[in-house]
Amino acid sequence: MSKTMTSSANMNSSFLATCQDYYEMTKPKVVLLLLLTALVGMCLASDEWVSWQILVAGLTGIGFLSSAAAVINHVVDRRIDSQMARTFNRPVPKGKITPQKAVIFAAVLTITGYIILELWVNRLTAILTFAGLLGYAVIYTMYLKRATPQNIVIGGLAGAIPPLLGWTAVTGEVHAHALLLVLIIFTWTPPHFWALAIHREKDYARAKVPMLPVTHGIEFTKTSIFLYTILLCVVCLLPYLIGMTGVIYLIGSSLLNIGFLFYAWKLKFVADKETAMQTFKFSIIHLMVLFVVLLVDHYIHF
Repeated sequence: MSKTMTSSANMNSSFLATCQDYYEMTKPKVVLLLLLTALVGMCLASDEWVSWQILVAGLTGIGFLSSAAAVINHVVDRRIDSQMARTFNRPVPKGKITPQKAVIFAAVLTITGYIILELWVNRLTAILTFAGLLGYAVIYTMYLKRATPQNIVIGGLAGAIPPLLGWTAVTGEVHAHALLLVLIIFTWTPPHFWALAIHREKDYARAKVPMLPVTHGIEFTKTSIFLYTILLCVVCLLPYLIGMTGVIYLIGSSLLNIGFLFYAWKLKFVADKETAMQTFKFSIIHLMVLFVVLLVDHYIHF
C-alpha cells in the first residue's frame, strides 16, 4: 500500500473517530428515549395520523435541542466526569474534544433546532423546547446538581417535558392530558436515577456531588425509591381513571408498575450488589414500554 493510500486511510479513520466522539456527546440513547415520549405526545394529541411535516420537523428540532443540552452537560461536568468510572472516558474529559469545540457544536445544534421548530412547527414548541434545554443544561447541570440532594427531583422537570413538546407541536396549545404525561416522567425520574446513584455512590462521593445516597445514606435512598415507586404506580393509573386511555393501557401499565414495585421492594428489603443496577435498567424498560403501550392503546382503543 502506498504512503498516500495509508495517509488517506488514517485520515478517514481519524475523521470517523472524531464524528463518533461528537455523536457520543449528544447522549443518543437518552435522546432517543426522549424522542419516543415526544412522538407519543404527538400521536395522543391527534385523532388521525400526525402529518409528516410536523413529525419530521418536530422530532428533529426537539432532538437537536436535547442533544445540545447533553453536549453542554459534557462540558460543564467534565471535572466530575473525569473522577467517575462511568464517565471518565467521555470525549471532553479525555481530551478528545476541546470544551470550546463542544460549546460551538452545542450552539450549532441549538440554533438549528430552534429555527426548525420556529419555521416548520410553531413558536410555542420552540420556546418550550429551548426552556427545557435551559432547565437541564443551566438550572440542573450548573446549579442544582452541585447544590442539593433533591437535584434530580427539581431538575427532572426538564427531562419530563418531551411529551408536552410533542403535544404542542401538533396542537399549538398546552393540554391537561399532556401535563399528565409530564407528571408520569417527573415521578419516574427520582427512583430511576437514585437507583443508579446507589450503584455509583462511591463515584459521586469522590466527585463531591451531593446525590441523595452521599448526603443521606443508601438506606434512606432505598426508602425514597420505594415510596416514589408507589407514587408512580398511582400516577400511572390517572390516564385510565380520567378516561384518557383504555383497557390496554390499564393492563400494560399495571404489569409494568408491578415489575417496578418488585425491584424497588427487593432493593429496599433483600438487595444484593446487583439489585440497584437491575432496578435502574428495569426503570428504562418501564418507561419505554409504558409509552409504547400508550401508543398502542390510542390506536386500538376499546
